[in-house]
Amino acid sequence: MNRQAQAAVLFLLGASLLHAATTDLYLRYVKQGLRPLVLVSGAVLIAAALATAWYERKRARSRKQAQTRHPDAEHPDARNAHTEHVDAEHAHREPRISWLLVLPLLALILVAPPALGSYSATRTGTALQEPLAYPDLPAADPLPLNVVDYAGRAVYDHGRTLQDRRIQLTGFLALDRDGTPYLVRMALNCCAADAQPVKVALTGQVPPVLQPDTWLRVTGTYTPRRTKDPVNGGPIPFIEVTQAKPVAEPTDPYDESWNG
Repeated sequence: MNRQAQAAVLFLLGASLLHAATTDLYLRYVKQGLRPLVLVSGAVLIAAALATAWYERKRARSRKQAQTRHPDAEHPDARNAHTEHVDAEHAHREPRISWLLVLPLLALILVAPPALGSYSATRTGTALQEPLAYPDLPAADPLPLNVVDYAGRAVYDHGRTLQDRRIQLTGFLALDRDGTPYLVRMALNCCAADAQPVKVALTGQVPPVLQPDTWLRVTGTYTPRRTKDPVNGGPIPFIEVTQAKPVAEPTDPYDESWNG
């Protein structure tokens, strides 16, 4: 690729980043707090592309003007050397197939990749870690909690802040090898590449037919029952389900409350 082509690819990449950051597409790749960095990165790439195109256009114009003003100033040997150099450049140009590098950029714009789901969750051990603190909970009924918060309080605080509360959790379904249903959220530290699952096992009035990757909003109560993750032996708390209903996948499918 020549410099103009490189500038075009840079421009497309920057435009792709801006498109992702100005929609919810970026949430498939990085956590919500990194949106400003994605916007800045896209703007910088576009600026670099425009600067490259302007520089190349200016240089080509200068060459043309120099040739117009002094057509015979160049020594014959120099002209021959220049011709050989140009011929060599043409001979060593990258093939047109290199433009296939643009396809991933178009895919980024046109196709939204699915969030990590039950396949990853059942093959990765729970990433639950002890919370640094247990803030007071609001007096809502039912009490909406994220999966990471409920699991941390249930395991490490032994459910002291969850007693006698109706709790509402939202996550996607994953089935263990023995059929145990988990409600899961993939927790992000930075981006989707480091996402790890946090799991809450379901008991009680669990729907009889469960389809992995179905998003559910469950209402239930704390139970001291626990199990061990078959992948890494990590603790998995249960929730006693009293009601469960399917819901649409949220705009941000990842849980950012985890501190890794």
